[in-house]
Amino acid sequence: MTTRLYTHPIYLEHLTPPGHPERPDRLRAIERVLMEEPFDGLDRVEAPQGDEATILYAHPQDYVERIRAAVPAEGIGHIDGDTVLSPKSWQAVMAAIGAANAAVDDVFEERADNVFVASRPPGHHAEKTRAMGFCLFNHAAIAARHAQKKHGAERVAIVDWDVHHGNGTQDIFWDDPTVLYCSTHQLPLFPGTGSRNETGGMGNVVNVPLSPGSGSAAFREAFGTRILPRLDDFRPDLIIISAGFDAHRRDPLADINLDEDDFDWATGYLLERAGRHCENRLVSLLEGGYDLQGLAFSVAAHVGRLMKG
Repeated sequence: MTTRLYTHPIYLEHLTPPGHPERPDRLRAIERVLMEEPFDGLDRVEAPQGDEATILYAHPQDYVERIRAAVPAEGIGHIDGDTVLSPKSWQAVMAAIGAANAAVDDVFEERADNVFVASRPPGHHAEKTRAMGFCLFNHAAIAARHAQKKHGAERVAIVDWDVHHGNGTQDIFWDDPTVLYCSTHQLPLFPGTGSRNETGGMGNVVNVPLSPGSGSAAFREAFGTRILPRLDDFRPDLIIISAGFDAHRRDPLADINLDEDDFDWATGYLLERAGRHCENRLVSLLEGGYDLQGLAFSVAAHVGRLMKG
């Protein structure tokens, strides 16, 4: 089983204001834990810059130009109270898109069985025409379309276990029966979407909201009874994980109270489904996770399970 890791120093150059939870130290914590001995077998590759044309798979041209124009020459530029840009943010987000698409290429062209992309900024809150929630472009959505356009994937499943609902991914694929979007998340919580009755225009959205204070048992029951059966019915050609680790009990932004064993558990079941339905093709993209210790422990559990297969 070959697990590839994509990251890049440019991700540290996407700067946020002091006290902002989505900060460069997140990637430093991940880099430190993945340099430990259990991860010596990782196939480490520097993320390539993405092809700007692929952004149009999920976002219109005028939106792309608005984001590019908002990049400041110096200091911090604000799209909203939470979502910011710095002078190197364009290069960082293009490397995040490049890594996500390269990961898709890797699993279809058999250079790796699965891939973890440790990038920032995250992407799953980015709607077709709106940046929000720390996110500029929707990397998971772009990667799903890349799999369809370049590799002929007929069905792509995106499984999102970030504690915040991926409103952007849902928005982009709302009416698309070729993409299954499944999400566990805390509700009520930002961004306020993701109720159980939001099922997509083609029945292709599965939202499993969890109440504040929920723990491992509720998460595993929801995952096992709602998401895994839909994956089996859908039979995807590729599984993409929007891998946010802010549902960890240490995280300051939410109250689902998971621990790293839960991410290990969920990863194992998604690997099993990837083996059953799509020749092991699985790509995992970092989303949230804002307590550095909880993030490091969770990524270690997740990547460790990816390497075991």
